[in-house]
Amino acid sequence: MRYAIKTVPQHTTWQELLDVWRAADELDVFESAWNWDHFYPLSGDFHGPNFEGWIMLAAMAQATSRIRLGVQVTGMIYRHPAVLANMAATLDVISNGRLELGLGAGWNQMECDAYGIELPPLRERFDRFDEGVEAIIALLTEDSATYAGRYVQLTDAWCEPKAVQRPHPPIVIGGKGPTRTLRTAARHAQQWNVITADPAEWPPLKEILVQHCQAIGRDPHEITCSVNVRIGDVGGVGPALDMAARYRELGVDLLIFNLLQPFDPAVLEPLEEGAVALG
Repeated sequence: MRYAIKTVPQHTTWQELLDVWRAADELDVFESAWNWDHFYPLSGDFHGPNFEGWIMLAAMAQATSRIRLGVQVTGMIYRHPAVLANMAATLDVISNGRLELGLGAGWNQMECDAYGIELPPLRERFDRFDEGVEAIIALLTEDSATYAGRYVQLTDAWCEPKAVQRPHPPIVIGGKGPTRTLRTAARHAQQWNVITADPAEWPPLKEILVQHCQAIGRDPHEITCSVNVRIGDVGGVGPALDMAARYRELGVDLLIFNLLQPFDPAVLEPLEEGAVALG
């Protein structure tokens, strides 16, 4: 099993985030570092500070040299897919090919209401998501992209320069909806991510993903399966490592430790030791 970290950029300072990501960059056991795509905190004071995910990622790309970087996951409703494709290509160039392109349909009603962003009904939201993923792939892979969807249209559209990673940065689709999310992951993702506090919930979801892959003739082993463990939810580093061991036994490929706040690089040492011991 491989390992990563995540720092939610709410109720924190830039220096704390920077210190942890730079420290993780120096520890080979952590292959990637993640943040999120929200504009408000999701706990505590909703009016507290929260850094914007993509701008943070661009800065971290310059502050680090090895570790892969991703937003877990980008809400498709917040940015036009063509804009997001250009952002992804640029960030992949800036990071010298270290971007993980996290994508999700979006869900946060509070943020949408506050900013006047339309949050469509669930079916339309996932229709838009499917079209957005396809349009992004077209822009990142084709010299000139034309796409005629119901919600997304491209006409001889360019996205230059292209990303360093070809055919495009790995697409990470987050969520556990059995019908729409997992089907889209089977079609397009190089990584599927789910956040669940119960390991027993994961095997049935993985089986649904496998079934979707079989339906379209795709090898499910082409998709990295990642799971998050929130250290605070399970009671500290020791229980988080115990949870990681359970997911390892279930066949999870990538375990992402969600770090506690206030962020302190010192927590990385016991996580590193525990991860190395787990293998």
